[in-house]
Amino acid sequence: MAGIAILLDLYRKNPSFCSQESFHSSGFFSASAAAASAAATVVAGTPFASRFLFGNPKVSHCDAAAAFPEDYISNVQRLSEDIVKNVKNLKNDALKYAVKEYKVELKPLYSAFELRPFAMTTLRSFLMFYLPLLEPATNVEEDDEDFLQDTPKEQHVDLVVPFKKSVKQIIRETTVVTTRRVLERLAVIYVSQRMAWKLLKDVAKSAVRKSQRGLPTTIYFFRVSRTTFRGHLLGVVAAALVQTGIEIYRCFCRKTNSEESDEVNLTEQTKLLGKKISDITIRCGASLVFASIGAGIGAVLFHPSVGQWIGCAAGDLAGPIIVSVCLEKAFHVNL
Repeated sequence: MAGIAILLDLYRKNPSFCSQESFHSSGFFSASAAAASAAATVVAGTPFASRFLFGNPKVSHCDAAAAFPEDYISNVQRLSEDIVKNVKNLKNDALKYAVKEYKVELKPLYSAFELRPFAMTTLRSFLMFYLPLLEPATNVEEDDEDFLQDTPKEQHVDLVVPFKKSVKQIIRETTVVTTRRVLERLAVIYVSQRMAWKLLKDVAKSAVRKSQRGLPTTIYFFRVSRTTFRGHLLGVVAAALVQTGIEIYRCFCRKTNSEESDEVNLTEQTKLLGKKISDITIRCGASLVFASIGAGIGAVLFHPSVGQWIGCAAGDLAGPIIVSVCLEKAFHVNL
């Protein structure tokens, strides 16, 4: 229709446009007009020129004013709540199954020479050797002549020997503490982090944490004893090493000062040194075992922290005495 309208408009403007001469004289124009009319017809009748190849195009209509379902908002809210709950559950599971971190806290290497520990060691050593001098010397069996004497005999008190013993005790204790610090650093380097944490943990705080879990008495006693055994192990090993070194030094001193033959002296000193080392091993082992048992008993019967400390100290002192008495009664062996 558009092509016909274009031709009619041209005819009104130029009536001679449809004459035979003019029409045939302009072949290019006739062809162009025919092509234009055909193209206008095609464009007016079909949306695309490729209708034959691709068929009729399909048009989708969108109704922008369509309403949402009634439960759409409630479904979205319920879905968001479910997502929040799942995220919280994932966080709780992550905290529950997270890998436990073992924080190992090393004390200073020369902590034994700090003011407070060194002062306590000095006071304890001097009291250990000077308090016996304050006890009055009493004689149970007295003769009548001694009773009638007006001027009793004055006893001379030697203060130099206790002083030397106190100094030796101070050196021994500070050496034991320093040796333990060295062993702690070796444990951190050569054992796993979990085992190093167990060897270096604060046993009293661990006993308090275990008491808050509501464990049965037997299980609580066993776990406190096991923790004390691990925490007390490096200290006992350090004491054994220091005492063994002292005995080896004494053995060499006796060997150099002896006037007997070398072969006899070497054999006797070696046997004596072996006996001393075995005694040290038995005493330290008894101290470790009884300290662990005493710590468990003290934590169960008394306060977890104070009871554990008192039980550990009591077992540490009583263990070697009990073992030496038992060995003497059973096997006639003197430690």
